[in-house]
Amino acid sequence: MIGVFAAGERGRRAAVELAGFLGPDAVVPDGPVGPALRALWPRLGSAVFFLGTEATVRLVAPLLRDERADPGVVCVDGGFAVSLLGGADAVAERVADVLGVQAVTTSASAGSPLDELVELLDATVEGDLAACGEAVRLGEPVLLANPLGFPLPALPDNVVVARGERASHGGAEWSVLVDDRVPKGPAEDHVVRVVPRTLVVGVGSGTGVSAAAVSAALAQIEERRGLDLRAIRAFATLDRKVAEQGIADALEDWGFWHDSTTVPLLSYPGEELAVIPVPNPAELAIGIPSVAEAAALRGAMELSGGGRVEIAAEKVKGAGVTVAAARVLPRGRLALVGLGPGDADERTPRAEAELRRASVVVGSAECVAQVRHLLRPGTRVVADGAVRLAEDGAAVAFVEAGAGPEVAGPIRADVIRVTGVTRQL
Repeated sequence: MIGVFAAGERGRRAAVELAGFLGPDAVVPDGPVGPALRALWPRLGSAVFFLGTEATVRLVAPLLRDERADPGVVCVDGGFAVSLLGGADAVAERVADVLGVQAVTTSASAGSPLDELVELLDATVEGDLAACGEAVRLGEPVLLANPLGFPLPALPDNVVVARGERASHGGAEWSVLVDDRVPKGPAEDHVVRVVPRTLVVGVGSGTGVSAAAVSAALAQIEERRGLDLRAIRAFATLDRKVAEQGIADALEDWGFWHDSTTVPLLSYPGEELAVIPVPNPAELAIGIPSVAEAAALRGAMELSGGGRVEIAAEKVKGAGVTVAAARVLPRGRLALVGLGPGDADERTPRAEAELRRASVVVGSAECVAQVRHLLRPGTRVVADGAVRLAEDGAAVAFVEAGAGPEVAGPIRADVIRVTGVTRQL
């Protein structure tokens, strides 16, 4: 979503006019700017302000949390559209083109392909991403290890991709590891770890289990099974265990230490869990061979959207509690992108973002010509085969004029639809 904010009647008229060009993702909230901004901030991808630069900075500064997650900020001030924060150069250029003003972009807001990778995978980062990204931009050799096979955005030739956990590449000072597992051995310099959220942790317990016991068992997922707890996407348990205060308190504590308050606790009835095959069944009075393993697998199935799942950590027993982890295996990504009627000012920022994330763009020569300048170096362009490429694990953008392409399902890939604007007759 793009929020367009303005003070005063004249500014609001300009905001409404701009939002019409930016497409259906753009909104102009009612009321005073401050409260509207605070209400919309968590949902925004970008924010455009018809305000002075100083006033804009004062408004957004208290809301900033994470440079990778915060919205991009553009300020329209004195004949300029200024990219202030959050990789907003493309939005600033778009706004400047619509309004007939000059775009001011900054190197601080210019993202690298690694930023696109982190956003694409909704990942946590450990290491100096900015310095590694600068090495990529400067053309220095960088090794990227992708052992689980996550879909990647387009990468320049100086980034060498390997499927193993480690690979050698002469002269590479920096390396990137994309994995949900903790590397073995001591930490290395000039290594950036990208940790995608792939894991569902199942929890089974006795009545009255303590929060300390649950927390200790969760720690064993990392210490004994080698999984990074920052990769947890959800927890899961038997429905009647949701009320266990010890589980609730332990998960709240986990969220505090991992800066996450949005990881859900999924719950399932016993009859669902009882029929799920698990690697370590046991004869239990409740009739479920392993609550932890079954709940982890069931939660992963729900979140996978029909994709493949596997046990990533077999059950670990603690004091009155058992935990296990299942992994949602990576699969390709197919973005169905509508380009609108064809003019640049009628193409949505979300469509442009999907084009930057893709490693392969599929479409007719005419459609690709409209957007070729937006593609990152290394992007492959082909005329057809979008579904096959996505099912093979690639990050694909399938472009078409108007509202966008239609494909017949089912598709063994994550499908994202970006509807293009259509002209009103």
